[in-house]
Amino acid sequence: MDTKPETKSSPSSQRELDGIYQGGRLVGRVVEPEVDLEAKQIRFSEVCSSDDLLLPEECEFQKYRIMIQTVAWAAEIDRSNPGRGRVLKGVVADLLGYTEQ
Repeated sequence: MDTKPETKSSPSSQRELDGIYQGGRLVGRVVEPEVDLEAKQIRFSEVCSSDDLLLPEECEFQKYRIMIQTVAWAAEIDRSNPGRGRVLKGVVADLLGYTEQ
């Protein structure tokens, strides 16, 4: 009898390291994340493929629950590189806590 053990993975265990998630869905990809635990912030030089990212709504990045507070610059879909979608630059998010694991 071939039985596979039941596995219960945490939501973050199968997620991509550069992904931002809302409601369990991948809604953006980050470039150069910088976590500042003292300031309780995380900064991204860029968030791309963010067409489905709702601001300001709580998000998850790696093991953190975050809320994006500021975006220095935003651009609509780059027609020359459509895979990047909407691009946000100079993004700062507050660290709200940790995801359940």
